[in-house]
This record gives sequence, structure tokens and C-alpha cells, in this order.
Amino acid sequence: MKENRAKEIAPDEAEAKKITLQFRMAAIATLAVLGTGMVFYHHVQHLSWIDALYFCVVTLTTIGYGDIVPVTNNEKLFTTVYILIGLGIMATFVNLLVKRAVVHRSQRK
Repeated sequence: MKENRAKEIAPDEAEAKKITLQFRMAAIATLAVLGTGMVFYHHVQHLSWIDALYFCVVTLTTIGYGDIVPVTNNEKLFTTVYILIGLGIMATFVNLLVKRAVVHRSQRK
């Protein structure tokens, strides 16, 4: 009985491939968003590349330490749009990361 139920719950091969493809696309989108933010903050706010990456990750994961902040109106406007777009992409990436881990775990059993 438990064996049959496990087969019903476990995703099939096609679903696993679909999730893997979606995960890869979300990973590329996440890297693109992080890269875009890094370039902007490096050139406009004159942050080092590491500080720009740090600010982007802290911002998009909603941690927001406040140690680096946008100062000018252009920086604030860009950051607002960046958050609105980037949060959705980051949330999708994390969601698919978890789904992919669940699928791989269920396939190992």
C-alpha cells in the first residue's frame, strides 16, 4: 500500500525534466538580475564589484542591513524598480530550487 502511494506522489520523469529546465531558466534570470544590479551600483554608486554583489543579494533577499543605501534620486528609482523585478525572480529561483531538491530526493528512494 505504501509503495503504491509513493508512486502516486513521486513526480514522473517528464515532470522532473520540466522542473530542471525551469530551474535552469530561473538561475540564468537570477544571474542576469544580479549582474545588472552589480554593473549599475559599480558604475553609478562607485561600489566595488564585491560590495555591489553584496548589496544586490542583501536587497533581493529582503535582508536589508542598511549599511549600503541608494543616495541620489536616480539610485533610489533604479533600486525601486530593481526590487520590484528582482524579488519575483529571486522568489521563483528559490521556489524552484526547493522543488528540484524534493524531486531529486523522491527519485533516490
